[in-house]
Amino acid sequence: MNAISVKAEKLHKNFGSFTAVNSISFSVEKGEIYGLLGANGAGKSTTIRMLCGLLEPTTGDAEVAGFSVRKNPEEIKRRLGYMSQKFSLYNDLSVKENITFYAGIYGLRSELIKKRKQEVIEQTGLTECEHMLVRYMPLGMKQRVSLACAIMHNPEILFLDEPTAGVGPLLRIRFWDIMNELTSCGTTVFVTTHYMDEVEHCHKLSLMHEGNIIAQGTIPEIKQMVFPYPIIEIEAQDVVSAYKKLVSEGSELGTISMYGAVIHVIPKIFSHDSISTIKEFLSTHNITFKEIYEVQASMEDVFVSLIKTYEHANPSQS
Repeated sequence: MNAISVKAEKLHKNFGSFTAVNSISFSVEKGEIYGLLGANGAGKSTTIRMLCGLLEPTTGDAEVAGFSVRKNPEEIKRRLGYMSQKFSLYNDLSVKENITFYAGIYGLRSELIKKRKQEVIEQTGLTECEHMLVRYMPLGMKQRVSLACAIMHNPEILFLDEPTAGVGPLLRIRFWDIMNELTSCGTTVFVTTHYMDEVEHCHKLSLMHEGNIIAQGTIPEIKQMVFPYPIIEIEAQDVVSAYKKLVSEGSELGTISMYGAVIHVIPKIFSHDSISTIKEFLSTHNITFKEIYEVQASMEDVFVSLIKTYEHANPSQS
């Protein structure tokens, strides 16, 4: 078995009467990308701040790099890299100066700083702007500088809180390439995100909603748990009208939802006749469709289904 880098045991955080994180438990193996997926306000950032030793849990505990977040937060801080949602860069310093400053905070000697600085500048694609003042840089470039500062000291565990929020798709891809490079060298990456497509890069993940973990495991495990059978996808001539008609009169078919420009139907009981049954319903109700076929569930399908199930089971909390 691989060594455990992060292990949370009933980690809980209250702010007054508000429960931000509700007794969550999980473990992260060394060298894997672990994702924490959820909408804004789900409790992801509070969780990551507790794991980084920046926020004391109300109850419960977690071990990070073998140290308790309650008993040894300072030991943890020496062993991790942390990139928060809010930039902690110095606007009046250049890219190189920011990186040098943070390397000094982590206790790197000047010889190592000189060597590592050039490595991370190249790794994060900052070669062309290493002398530029941070204040003049666009959001995506600032994200790269923050990442460079976070990995300068070769941390055992890298915590990234919404690292790709607000940046373009090409830069998002580059960020995930860098994360894969880091894990291939043994670094553990713990990342929070609300982008459903991004979690496909994670080895394992937890889905959070209202401070609770509502599912965890590998992506195939979670998809299989929620959707053991394919989804029926409908391309309709007038997708909005078709959707309204299906919702109002086709509840016996199963769960119906809009997914971009198509309609998804999750049959109550899946069989080889499911498509025929839906086609018959569409014809009977004069709903013109272009195509109808089986598709595998996306993570968005999974997340929406899990939230609906959770809120149905916990009506007083939703």
